[in-house]
Amino acid sequence: MAARPEVSVFSAAGQAAGKAALPQVFLAPIRPDVVRTVHRDMAKNRRQAQGVARRAGHQATAESWGTGRAVARIPRAGGGGTHRSGQGAYGNQCRGGHMFSPLKVFRKWHRRINRDQRRYATVSAVAASAVPALVMARGHKVDEVSELPLVVDGIDKFSKTKEAVKALAALDAEEDCQRVAATEAFRQGKGKMRNRRYTNRRGPLVVFADADGVKAFKNVPGIDTCNVDALNLLQLAPGGHVGRFVVWTKAAFEKLPAIFGGFDEKSAAKKGYNLPRPTVTISDVQRVLGSAEVKKACRDRVRSAQRFRKATNPFASKKAMNRLNPNAKVQKGQAKVKKA
Repeated sequence: MAARPEVSVFSAAGQAAGKAALPQVFLAPIRPDVVRTVHRDMAKNRRQAQGVARRAGHQATAESWGTGRAVARIPRAGGGGTHRSGQGAYGNQCRGGHMFSPLKVFRKWHRRINRDQRRYATVSAVAASAVPALVMARGHKVDEVSELPLVVDGIDKFSKTKEAVKALAALDAEEDCQRVAATEAFRQGKGKMRNRRYTNRRGPLVVFADADGVKAFKNVPGIDTCNVDALNLLQLAPGGHVGRFVVWTKAAFEKLPAIFGGFDEKSAAKKGYNLPRPTVTISDVQRVLGSAEVKKACRDRVRSAQRFRKATNPFASKKAMNRLNPNAKVQKGQAKVKKA
């Protein structure tokens, strides 16, 4: 998580244009497990109900031959004089039969998601977008980007795509767009016939405070746009993986405290909501246990006065036998003399 009090604001030309206070949402705990769970259910809510025809696989007139004919009891097509007669029908293992567990439109296609979990996942994804290691681990090319989170002033006034491309180059974000353009490929399967012919990776997400400037970024490969009042987890963490490269306009960045509030301040947009606190502030357990404060609160180690000796077989160890029977050495010598 980003823990700086201020972040730099850049102009569209890539020059430093001031400072802005870091909203506390960037200090929220990053919970990839919550993000994955919420993303999985949100992605299901975009599905459209579909089902197969009621009589699909049952168009043939078929009846089982029963037992006693040394063939399976699957229904078989009737008639004669054709290859079809006597062939199995209806079953999911048969040619021309129905599918296993046919799709129905009344299946449970959508999922209800707890509101607090949705908000927790969103703030986690926003916080992760300010951690360079997570952004780079997601595959974004941000080696030359000056600072994360990247806040830019002036791009919401653009109306031409060439202005947007020039600004991305000045901000060193163009390399990530080029990565996306290079990954465009034909979609596998029938989706290429259904108006989704190509696939590619995800590039930067540009967040605006209003609709101004959105049109300029619409045709840049890999660029997604969204409104800061409607941040979408499907865009902030595509595939359920945190660390999206986000470019904030200055106006959108300044609206974040009012939208999400803080750890102690309530949100102005979400009634009664404030940010979730981290379970632990220091994740280094060894450092915590070895700290002076913890040692001071703990009592000293009690050392037992009783000493325990390891049990040793005296018949296999001379030392153990002499400890139990000091006269054992003399007896052993006398036994040798008698034997001689």
